[in-house]
Amino acid sequence: MIFLFIIVPLVLAALMPLLGKISKRFLPDLLANATMLFLLVFSVISAKPLIANGGVIQQAFWFGAPINIRLLLDGFSLFMLFTISLVSFAVTLYSIDYMEQYGAKANYYALLLLMIAGMNGLVLTSDLFNIYLFLEVAAVASYALVAFGQGHDELEASFKYLMLSAVASAFILLSIAIIFGLTGGLGFGAVASGLKTLNIKYVVGFCSGLFLMGFGLKTALVPFHTWLPDAHPSAPAPISAMLSGVLIKVSGVYAMMRIFLNVFGLTPALTTVLTVLGMASIFVGALAALGQKDIKRMLAYSSISQVGYVILGLGIGTPLGIIGGLFHLFNHALFKSLLFLNAGAVEQSTGTRSLDQMGGLAKRMPLTAATSAIGSLSIAGVPPLNGFWSKLLIIIALVQAKMHVLAFLAVLGSVITLWYYLVLQHNAFFGKLNDTWKSVKEAPFWMSAATVMLALLCIIIGLVFPMIIHSWLQPAADVLSSGVAVTLNFIGF
Repeated sequence: MIFLFIIVPLVLAALMPLLGKISKRFLPDLLANATMLFLLVFSVISAKPLIANGGVIQQAFWFGAPINIRLLLDGFSLFMLFTISLVSFAVTLYSIDYMEQYGAKANYYALLLLMIAGMNGLVLTSDLFNIYLFLEVAAVASYALVAFGQGHDELEASFKYLMLSAVASAFILLSIAIIFGLTGGLGFGAVASGLKTLNIKYVVGFCSGLFLMGFGLKTALVPFHTWLPDAHPSAPAPISAMLSGVLIKVSGVYAMMRIFLNVFGLTPALTTVLTVLGMASIFVGALAALGQKDIKRMLAYSSISQVGYVILGLGIGTPLGIIGGLFHLFNHALFKSLLFLNAGAVEQSTGTRSLDQMGGLAKRMPLTAATSAIGSLSIAGVPPLNGFWSKLLIIIALVQAKMHVLAFLAVLGSVITLWYYLVLQHNAFFGKLNDTWKSVKEAPFWMSAATVMLALLCIIIGLVFPMIIHSWLQPAADVLSSGVAVTLNFIGF
């Protein structure tokens, strides 16, 4: 029953503050991690009926009467559910030790589970309005989580995030309203069918522009990226990992590509816009990251750059480009979450995020240094780690599409990425140990366990990537590659 992906975290989110009255630490930690482990296992189990039947649709009922909520589990949504659950499980493990400094763990887990329920609902819905609804559920929880520390920087970043996100939501809702007025429907199949029978390409182009601005803001694509470098560094480390690892992918990339490829259809003009914005994001994010001294701010700008690769691959619209884009989405969720969690461990141990004040920390935090090195090399595209293969697929897809200049620029962007991550590694972990950090200790057990798990996944996926492509990526890519046809044929209304 695919409704469990939404119901389970939603119910636990409602109960968590009450359970926190019984046990402030043990019970919230246990239930949050058990919930995420259940969702992770359930996402794997759900693959079997999906492969056998080609997809699953479930209708919601209220006292026996159907209501306007229909969930769709296909290859693309299952791929995203697995990604969300995997990163979220690592984050809840990490939070066992990290969130001790904040207190109010039950409230923290309640907001985190609410955000996860919103993201799961977004990737499962087959309705434009419910995309907006679940988008807002996840967003409201994320505003509170960014400000969870209640410091000046956290509150300022959360307010900026809220204001720009509200603008994005307004663009999205306006576009949905126009589409409903034209087609009389909100379901993916109804909208796709309605648009095919109407000669309104200019109106569809206008709606596409609204969606691009709205979801572009959610994704932090250049030039809609200004909120991200403040919001992600200010949030607690596990929330930074969730925001960069999965939230911007779900609320931006997933929603955008689901609508553009499976409802509107990818046009040459849209391909051009997406590839240009993707390439602009790669270089603006990379060059901005190169000049940062704050470790979490560098990682935030890096997220803008790496999402550019995802949009670049998906924007090409070819089967190989879509596979490369989805693979990089998954890989970025892993190694960017790993890097943000390591940054949180360093900040907790040293009390600073400034790279200029660090140095030699590998002598005191060898496990953190090792896992950070794996994440840095992976995100830079060094073989045989997972990031190398996804970037290679995107570059080959560009060459096949005769976009040779963009292929060269994608390689150059990866070289710049390697540059600033080597700077990060050198300034934080290598060189002479600063006398200030002689008493620093390695991160606590659960924080280290989460980072080691993600680092091992970066290595393993890099070694067995053909199996990952066949089992998880190909079914997701097939849904997008088939375009509008898959929606009309599969959903059938």
